Amino acid sequence: MAALIGLPLNKTNIQGQPMKTFSQKTETVVKKWIVIDAEGLVVGRLASLVALRLRGKHKATFTPHVDDGDNIIIVNADKVVLTGKKYWNKTYFWHTGYAGGIKERKAREILEGRFPERVVEKAVERMLPRGPLGRRQLKNLRVYAGPEHPHVAQNPESLDIRAMNSKNARAA
Repeated sequence: MAALIGLPLNKTNIQGQPMKTFSQKTETVVKKWIVIDAEGLVVGRLASLVALRLRGKHKATFTPHVDDGDNIIIVNADKVVLTGKKYWNKTYFWHTGYAGGIKERKAREILEGRFPERVVEKAVERMLPRGPLGRRQLKNLRVYAGPEHPHVAQNPESLDIRAMNSKNARAA
């Protein structure tokens, strides 16, 4: 019918080539290693940029059903900053699995406790899609409370989130 009216059957680009949608294959994914120093960074802004890079949305080859994000290393996670009164008021809930087993802990208790990196891990985890692909992408995240990390052999590139926007960092 379209040929009778004089319309082209297939869409073409400027060069006259047929247009094709690119779809990344798992075998052709190129993953980089990136290290981020989280000292003085706002948790939510850090987590949103990390989740974006874990998914691979910063790449031109982004494909929604393929894990083509980078490997991210976050150091100094114990020195992140929460804005407003979140440091004292933000509550993390979990359930033990037993009846009436809802538990809660404030962000201050976690940051001053044994595993302060969990604040950053949970923030990133909750910004990734739920399901098998989101769980796979979360495995590409490594968070360390101190300035040292064991991934020196991967030659990670440094990403300065503080320089991207003045709102990304606050004085602790």
